[in-house]
Amino acid sequence: MHTDEGGCQPSQTRGYTHRGAVSILLVLPVALARNSTCCEALRGAGLAHVLYPNSTAYENRTESYWSVSAQLTPYCIVQPTCTSDVVKVVNTLLKGAACSSTKFAVRGGHTTWAGAAKIDDGVTVDMGFIKTVTLDKNASTASIGTGAFVGVGGFMTGGGNSFFLARQGFACDNVKNFEMVTANGDIVHANADENPDLWQALKGGAGANFGILTRYDMYAFRAGNLWGGTATYNKSTSAEHIAAYVKWTDNVNKYTAGSNILIWTYLPSLVDIVILTAYEDTEGNEWPAGFEGFKAIPRITDTLRIDSHKGLIAEFEIGYRYRDIWFTMTFANDPEVYTKIVEFNQAFVDERKASSDDPDFGTQCMTQSIPTIFSKHSVEKGGNIMGLDKLDHNVVMLLSNIAVKTAEQEAVARPPLRYYGEKMQDFAASKGGLIDWVYLNYADWYQDPLASYGADNVEKIRTVVRKFDPQGIFQTKAPGGFKISKVGTGSGAGVEERALYGDVM
Repeated sequence: MHTDEGGCQPSQTRGYTHRGAVSILLVLPVALARNSTCCEALRGAGLAHVLYPNSTAYENRTESYWSVSAQLTPYCIVQPTCTSDVVKVVNTLLKGAACSSTKFAVRGGHTTWAGAAKIDDGVTVDMGFIKTVTLDKNASTASIGTGAFVGVGGFMTGGGNSFFLARQGFACDNVKNFEMVTANGDIVHANADENPDLWQALKGGAGANFGILTRYDMYAFRAGNLWGGTATYNKSTSAEHIAAYVKWTDNVNKYTAGSNILIWTYLPSLVDIVILTAYEDTEGNEWPAGFEGFKAIPRITDTLRIDSHKGLIAEFEIGYRYRDIWFTMTFANDPEVYTKIVEFNQAFVDERKASSDDPDFGTQCMTQSIPTIFSKHSVEKGGNIMGLDKLDHNVVMLLSNIAVKTAEQEAVARPPLRYYGEKMQDFAASKGGLIDWVYLNYADWYQDPLASYGADNVEKIRTVVRKFDPQGIFQTKAPGGFKISKVGTGSGAGVEERALYGDVM
């Protein structure tokens, strides 16, 4: 067990004001006021940032969720500012009488759907103030707080994709050490020498299964400017793009500096689908090996240039204020399967256009290569829990999604997205090209990514959960997200999501 050396440092409040308990209770709805005892216990434990409904701070944090689908209404939001604060949160929520019947969620995830990183009728633990980033050049490590706005939190414990994946492995493979607060309020570290079983399980096993993660110590490496950007094409070039991407996927093992993401996207401004391709080369080489097939396709426009990693990443930012629905699958690097997926995506978009008089929606049918070299890096760096090392051939990962404006539109759009996604799976399976692996960071609530890791890895996760949370508190009192206790029950997610969405088919 470790202690939080030095205690908490004063946090930036961003101009938030914190009213007294009496005045807060006067403006709370009656139902919320009756359930404020746990929130007041958190304040009594010395936690300075406890936000209540009807306050500006509460509304600002709620509206800051990228996907509107995730914007639920907890009794209160507690914002720890350091690891010792998280210990206070855990001890109050899990050991105190005032919170004995109160459930909670931890914000710090990568999912878009309701209930994964927030909760109705409970407490949300918002990790946004734990955001310190420090670099130790001598040790070639960077220490990153869970709430840092640089792609950590759930992104890391769900795998983590990047432009450097073919050279460095998944983001989770580059975690040297995790710091975590357990259900007992203990601070533990997980690395190759200390709690190595937890270290491996956290690399893809969804952190909310084990405790509350507070810090990631990452292997750091030098990187200069990259070549890349996005290019836009007419959808009539689909066949050429599919042929080029199949060749690209099989070339990644030979040339590991490149990255290539291919997207069929519906743009409301055009009322049609276009093809977007995101090209990157981490060595700064223009049109490097493997990109020849794409270079020959006529482009409508592009932003290709030499730029920083941050500058290129900025092009991936998707607009806020939408309700986002995702579906993912993995398929063989087969042009016939690829072609049918694109056809089903077109059918989904056509159906959406015909059934709605609101043109303000967007879709993506996005593919990313998963060559065997990815898992080779994983094994070399101590192994993760995702099970991709069982694959002996290159495959492709799909993210199919739609972004809509209202809850009513989400309810209407969710079933057909799932329907067409399952038709894609059925076709791939009929051709022997469906891969039994689901990327957790792209999965919708009803999918079961943990089960796709394989029986041995599922049992490894269960063993680690029993070791660090023997009473299964994070399986029951923190019901959201993909839970190992739900594997094999028809949904990898928790009861919160099932209560919110019900049976959508």
